[in-house]
Order: sequence, then structure tokens, then C-alpha cells
Amino acid sequence: MRHSRLWTWHILAGLVILVLLGLHMVIMHLDEVLPLAGLNPAGGEAIDWANVAARAKLGFFMASYIVLLGAALFHGLYGLNTIIGETNVGAGLKRFATACLMVMGVALFVVGTYAAIAARGLAMKG
Repeated sequence: MRHSRLWTWHILAGLVILVLLGLHMVIMHLDEVLPLAGLNPAGGEAIDWANVAARAKLGFFMASYIVLLGAALFHGLYGLNTIIGETNVGAGLKRFATACLMVMGVALFVVGTYAAIAARGLAMKG
């Protein structure tokens, strides 16, 4: 039961990644083809500092970065843990790998979330 619930979350995380990376592709790489009002207000390239700072001021982008980070970490690390679980290593090593992946995932999520919040704070000041 637990495995099927985690697998469902794995699939849902993949769908979240698909949607948010699709949005990223439109904003960052297709801005001339599909100009979205207000997302690149300074004109020019999407990675110009004025455009990056303008997007950083929007709470939506901070939230979407955090959600994307969480979905990508869960999807990737759960997939890696599943691969490790299908190998012939001992049960103790599988538990150790699971614990290491969980600690690494939580640590990366905390650091990434801090970075997204700090980036918004810096953009709001400037």
C-alpha cells in the first residue's frame, strides 16, 4: 500500500515538473514567439537582470520555484531509491541509502527554498 501511494506521488511530481518546466520553456526560451505580458518587462533577453529582478518580485515565481524544487527532488530521489531497491544489495544497505537520500533531499530543499525566498527579498529591496 505504501509503495503504491509513493508511486502515485512520483507520477504526480512528474506532472508538476512537466507543467512548470513547460512554463519555464515558454518564458525563458519562447519569449519572442509567445510574449507573455509582464514577464519580461524590460524587453531584450529573458535573462537580462532587469527581467530577472522583475520576475523575482512576483510571489508566483518564488512559489513555483519552491514547488518545482520539491517535485524534482522527490521525483528524482524516489526514482533513484527505487532503482537501488531493485538491486541485489543487502537490506541494511538499502535502508542506509534511503536514509541518505532523505537527508540529502531535505537539505537540498531547505537550501533551495532559502535561495528562492532570499532572491525575492533582494529583488523587493532593489
